[in-house]
Amino acid sequence: MNILFLASELHPLIKTGGLADVAGSLPQALRELDHDVRVLLPAYPQAKAQCTDLNPVAEFDLLDRPATLLDATLPDIAMPVWLLDVPPWFDRLENPYLSPEGEPWPDNAERFGGFCWAGFHLALDRLGLDWQPDVVHCNDWQTGLVPALLSQEKTRPATVFTIHNLAYQGVFPPAVFSQLRLPRSLWHMDGLEFHSQLSFIKGGLMYADRINTVSPTYAKEIQTPAFGCGLEGVLKARKEHLSGILNGIDTHKWNPATDPWIPHVYDRDSLRQKSLSKAALQNRFKLPQEPDTPLLAFISRLVPQKGIDLILQSLTHLIDYPLQFVFLGSGNSDFEHGLFYWSRRYPDRVAVHIGFDEPLSHLVEAGADIFLMPSRFEPCGLNQMYSQRYGTVPVVHRTGGLADTVVDATPDRLDNHTATGIGFSQPVGGAFQEAVKRAWLLYSQKDTWRDLQQTGMAQDFSWKRSAAEYHRLYKQALDDLEARPKTGLSV
Repeated sequence: MNILFLASELHPLIKTGGLADVAGSLPQALRELDHDVRVLLPAYPQAKAQCTDLNPVAEFDLLDRPATLLDATLPDIAMPVWLLDVPPWFDRLENPYLSPEGEPWPDNAERFGGFCWAGFHLALDRLGLDWQPDVVHCNDWQTGLVPALLSQEKTRPATVFTIHNLAYQGVFPPAVFSQLRLPRSLWHMDGLEFHSQLSFIKGGLMYADRINTVSPTYAKEIQTPAFGCGLEGVLKARKEHLSGILNGIDTHKWNPATDPWIPHVYDRDSLRQKSLSKAALQNRFKLPQEPDTPLLAFISRLVPQKGIDLILQSLTHLIDYPLQFVFLGSGNSDFEHGLFYWSRRYPDRVAVHIGFDEPLSHLVEAGADIFLMPSRFEPCGLNQMYSQRYGTVPVVHRTGGLADTVVDATPDRLDNHTATGIGFSQPVGGAFQEAVKRAWLLYSQKDTWRDLQQTGMAQDFSWKRSAAEYHRLYKQALDDLEARPKTGLSV
C-alpha cells in the first residue's frame, strides 16, 4: 500500500512524548513489510537541522501563507520524510505546542489547521507530486481535521486515526472554524462542534474509517466516563470501528546486549553483568555501593498522570525499608521540590536528576532492580517495556497499556513462569506501597527474582508485531471505505 503518515513530532527529530517514538519507528517497520510510507511533519528548525538531502518539491498557499514542501531523508535509516515549511508557524526552537512560559502557542489552531490542509492536499495528490496514498494515517488532535476534510470528497483514500492520549483534544473557540476555512457542512453536533467549540480531535473520531488507540485496554477505558474526557459517548457510538494496538519499542536502541550507554552489556544468560550497571548507577548518584539493596527507579514527566504524587506520599513509609531510589524527570515544580526534599533529607537513599538525559535513562534502566510506573492512566507506556527488556522488574498500576504488557507475579504465574512484574489495581498510596513491598520480598528470593527477570526479557515488544496489526487495520479501513456510499461533497 501507499501510506501517508501524519504526525506533529517524530523521534529523533523532535520529541515531547510517545507519539514521537511511534512516528519514528512504525513507518520504518511498515516499510519493511514493503509498504510505501511517506511521513508529513512540520518543518521545525530541529528537524531541518538533522535531516539530509533537503529539497523543495512543492510551493503553495495555506490560509494565505506561503508554504514549501521539503523532501528530506531521516538520518541513519534513509526513510523519506516531507517537511511542511511555513516559518511563521513552525520556525520555533521551543516546545512545538507550548511557549517558553508553558502556555499553548496562541496560534496553535492556525498552525495545525494549516498542517491538516497540507495533509488533505497531499492525500488527494493536489501538489503535483504524482503520488497518492491508499491510506492516510493520522495521529492525535493536531491531524484530526484531515479525516473530516477528506470525508467531503467522493474519491479519497481510506483514513485511520490513532489516539495517543485522549486528554489532549485541540479545542478552540467557534470563530476559529471559519478562520480555518472549514466547510460549513462539518459544523454540527455529530461533526466538529463540541459544546459550541471547535474540536480537532472529533474530526478523527467522527470521520476516520478506523480509529485505534495504543493499547487494547485503553481502547476499552476511553469508552467510560472515568477515562473518556467527555468523548466517551462519541467513542461508544463508534466502538465497532475502534480497536487497540500496542506500541512497539525500538529493540535495536533498547537492547542491553548491545547498548553503548551502559558500562557492561548483558542478556538473559548473563544477568550477573547487570550488577555492574547497578554499581555504576549508584556511583553516578553517590549512593552507597550496596549490591543487595534493591534500587528503585522512576523516569517520567513529573505530572499527576504519572503518579509521582503517590510515590512522594509513600516515601514516608517506604523510607523505613532497605531501599534506594533514583528519579529522572522534570515537570511540576511542586513535585520537583518534593523530590529534592527527600534527596536532601536522605542523600544515601534518594537521588534526583531534574531534566532528561538519554544516555542516563539507559543507565537507569540497566542499573535499577525495580522500575516504578504508578500512572493514573497510561494509553500505552514505553518504560515498562524497556524495563522488562533490561531485566528491571516493573511495578505498575494495572491500567491501559500497563495492564496489557505486565503480567502480575501472582503465585500461579510465578509457578508457570509467565509473570513479568508487579501490578496493583487502585492508584492510591496504600495499594502502591503494598506492591513495592511485594517486589521487595520477591527480590530476596533470588531464584524467583531471576526467573521474573528472564521472563520479562523474553517478551516480544518489537514494532514488527505491531506493524503487522496496523497492516490488518489498514485493510479494514479500505474495506470500510469501499462499503461506504459515495456521497462526498467537494470542498
